[in-house]
Amino acid sequence: MDLTENGKDDEKFAIFKHDGLLSESLPLMREIRRQGKLCDVTLKVEDQSFSAHRIVLAGAIPYFYAMFTNNMAESRIKEITMKEIEPCALESLINFAYSGTVRIDNQNVQSLMVGASFLQLNKVRDACADFLISRFNPHNVLGIRQFADSLACTQLVQSADKYINHNFSKVSDSEEFLTLNYDDLIDLIRRDELNVPTEENIFEACMRWVKYSEDKRSIVFPQVLSRVRLPLLSPQFLADRVAREELIRTSHQCRDLLDEAKDFHLMPERRGLLQSFRTRLRCSDFLIGQIYAVGGLTNNGESVSTVEIYDPVTKKWKMGEQMSMMRSRVGVAVICGKLYAFGGFNGTERLSTVEVYDPKQNKWSQGRAMLCKRSAVGVAALDDSVYVCGGYDGVTSLNTVECYSPKTDIWKTVAPMMKYRSAGGVASLGGFIYALGGHDGLSIFDSVECYDPVKDVWVKMKSMLSRRCRLGVATLNGKLYACGGYDGNSFLRSVEVYDPNTDTWKLVTSMHCKRSRVALVANMGKLWAIGGYDGETNLSTVEVYDPETDEWVFVPPMRAHSGGVGVGVIRNN
Repeated sequence: MDLTENGKDDEKFAIFKHDGLLSESLPLMREIRRQGKLCDVTLKVEDQSFSAHRIVLAGAIPYFYAMFTNNMAESRIKEITMKEIEPCALESLINFAYSGTVRIDNQNVQSLMVGASFLQLNKVRDACADFLISRFNPHNVLGIRQFADSLACTQLVQSADKYINHNFSKVSDSEEFLTLNYDDLIDLIRRDELNVPTEENIFEACMRWVKYSEDKRSIVFPQVLSRVRLPLLSPQFLADRVAREELIRTSHQCRDLLDEAKDFHLMPERRGLLQSFRTRLRCSDFLIGQIYAVGGLTNNGESVSTVEIYDPVTKKWKMGEQMSMMRSRVGVAVICGKLYAFGGFNGTERLSTVEVYDPKQNKWSQGRAMLCKRSAVGVAALDDSVYVCGGYDGVTSLNTVECYSPKTDIWKTVAPMMKYRSAGGVASLGGFIYALGGHDGLSIFDSVECYDPVKDVWVKMKSMLSRRCRLGVATLNGKLYACGGYDGNSFLRSVEVYDPNTDTWKLVTSMHCKRSRVALVANMGKLWAIGGYDGETNLSTVEVYDPETDEWVFVPPMRAHSGGVGVGVIRNN
């Protein structure tokens, strides 16, 4: 058959591609190996031997590629002894070279990960790391972290550290925690990132550790205690718990640490001289909890008693138990695992009443009423108390401040603010209460003042960059955020952050929407801006700010509210 024209070769050609060749070849190579044919190398480990083909091993496993192509002695000998890998892991990884698949389970994951690391099979190693990460729990994460560190697996070490930081209280109850060596314990309790409700959790964890083997560990206890931030403990806990501990009473070094903590509380004017890592707050704002949107407004501006709950894991809102009263412009705080709704406006009058939600009983009950009626009120929890600041009583803006103790169920009046503040923002930071912005009926403020509960005084602080009333305020990572609001001319989407270490305010990325009457709360290491009013419409939308990326993103909007809500986060158990 002649395919030329006029005796000349045609320059055109065709290419045939068999897409399934590789997928068809691998099973055939596996079968050839199973039959023991054409194998040119035997790998021995302990008392087991595995035959294979050099070309397959070199093509799939970097360790063997280097061995067989770099003129090493092993490239020529028939039988190679290996010592750094377990037989079961080597068998699985040889099979992986022929199939591209490997089974990972609880029994083989560690030996498989060691083997994959040794053979430089990084994707298998990473798959093992992902498997371990998916099985973190408070009773195994410390052991997994030590294992990951021995392999220099950064991904797994960082993931374990993040889990430990976020779940320290539960991790410290584990057997693994009690058996930590001294250096690993110190590395853990020194971290700023530990997420604990109070420093009491750190102290009690250290006491459990030392008493687990007291005869051997009591000698290093002063060094352990020096890493606990005793000045951050309440005066009551220092007196009733720490000072009565026999290991502390009988140690001169421990008593000195206790005296330092007492001086921090008894002589606040000298706190500037006592600054050290022990007086630095841990960045424990990383709650993982349900966000409760309480009260607020309908789209028509009517007050409601509605409560809805957002789960940041499933990213869904659901309806919660309603309050007994309609409340907009309500103050909300979470303390001792319960959510409190303070005052507000019911559509007719300003309220002094308080309602308390217990998540264990899924029930609201009446709390002790405040001393004054207050709506557009600022509320913050600090230590074992809640501070309710300013607001509007139906006649005038207020500068009075009330303090409530859930333990005693008593309200008391503390020092009034320097300014009359309605629709201001209030938050706790560094053992102090901050009051930001708001208005007095005539002027809108950019001013900030700070309350010291030890001295019972308010002090003027660095003003915000913008005037703001009806703003959202929250603390995250040791900083204070002011979000949205109204400046007298414009509804704002700008956001600024205060760093107490530098005493400076700076702008960060603005929200997507203008939001006055916005509720702001920290959860899962991020800020959640919920609802508000943009000058035309009451908002049900929600935006989330990530301080690491300096970006806002939308998440699902509220279903039943149109802004004006109070918000609080109840920590997951």
